[in-house]
Amino acid sequence: MAKRILVTGLGFITCVGNSREEVSTRLRELKSGIRKVDFLGNPDLPVKVAGNPQGFSVNSSNWRNWSYPDAYSIDRSMIRSLPPQGVYAVCGVEQALADAGLEKGELKDGATGLYCASVGSPLLLHENLSAMRAAKGERGNPMGVLCSVAGTLNFNLGSWLGIRGTNCGYVSACASGAHAIGYAMDDIALGRQKRAIVVGAEEATAESLLPFSAMRALSTCPDPARASRPFDRDRDGFVGAGGATVLILEEEEFAQARGAVPYAELAGWGQGSDGYHRASPHPEGEGLAEAMKLCLAAAGMDVSEIDHVSAHATSTSAGDKAEATAIGTVFKDRLEEVSVSSPKGLTGHSLSMAGALEAAICCLMLKEGFVLGNVNLDNVDPACSHLNLPRRSEACSLSSILNNSSGFGGSNVCNVLRRCD
Repeated sequence: MAKRILVTGLGFITCVGNSREEVSTRLRELKSGIRKVDFLGNPDLPVKVAGNPQGFSVNSSNWRNWSYPDAYSIDRSMIRSLPPQGVYAVCGVEQALADAGLEKGELKDGATGLYCASVGSPLLLHENLSAMRAAKGERGNPMGVLCSVAGTLNFNLGSWLGIRGTNCGYVSACASGAHAIGYAMDDIALGRQKRAIVVGAEEATAESLLPFSAMRALSTCPDPARASRPFDRDRDGFVGAGGATVLILEEEEFAQARGAVPYAELAGWGQGSDGYHRASPHPEGEGLAEAMKLCLAAAGMDVSEIDHVSAHATSTSAGDKAEATAIGTVFKDRLEEVSVSSPKGLTGHSLSMAGALEAAICCLMLKEGFVLGNVNLDNVDPACSHLNLPRRSEACSLSSILNNSSGFGGSNVCNVLRRCD
């Protein structure tokens, strides 16, 4: 990278905690944030668990029924145009700005960009279109577009924060959060921006998650603590989750000038596509292997410099196997030395938000000195047995982490993070 890019602030609204301290503690203690849910009031549905942030109630299609922690305040005129995940995002942004020591007024400098990852709100899109059709097009929600389509976070957060620099959204399925980070890095490296606010946010409603059940991609295990089991022989699908994660990225000299204390350095990123199938990964993980290689090249690093791989591994059979194969291809001579783990056994799979959440978790591991263990890994899938898969979270001084993300259509994105001493 032409310039050093630092992560100077983090915000978490997740099923494993609504603060940096909560998230770190639960990760170290391997405490899952996945809980029982009742979708659509139908106890006969096979999907019975999901990951939703505690202290929030935003699954109603009517914003007047929403509630969130008293520590946050959202103006009535704004909440009317927010999707459910927009509430998470506003709270996460406030948290990240405070963590970075920034005020909203400082973001209007034209040197700060906003990069969001979210699919939009299937819940509100369905409700608004249904109401329009029921009225035969004669009536509709005046905020219907603003609160539901894929750009909703950019519309709402960009105006709220007074962003005058880049304001762009990313929709590449489960690679979206990693794409937002990567393109934010490029803008800073090229001198287009000095600072970036990266937001990954997703709702976890029946409308956003149950369509994956129709694809047989969701776990039907009713036990919240054991439903998500990346790399395990007995896994049966992923567990959906919602929330928001926010990262503040800054060019090194810009951050140093205001005395910011960084969590980590984002040293490079890369992407590669499978060109194989619209919903399944390449069996050999070819696109992901290429993304990892390009990421390391962009960072000017060799595989010998990587201590840990934060795997995308969602707890699906095809996905975990393909990623294990790709890691084996790239790290073939260092597989015993490089540890590999997936947070999704604890966090579930937050779809568009996953890349942002897992990059933030990497920052915590580098800053606080621990390696995340793999929960529920009782019987390793033979196809993944060549990986070094720690079972427990342990204190460990890590220098660098490679973070993987993959999405439908074979979209693969990786970024590498280094410890800042």
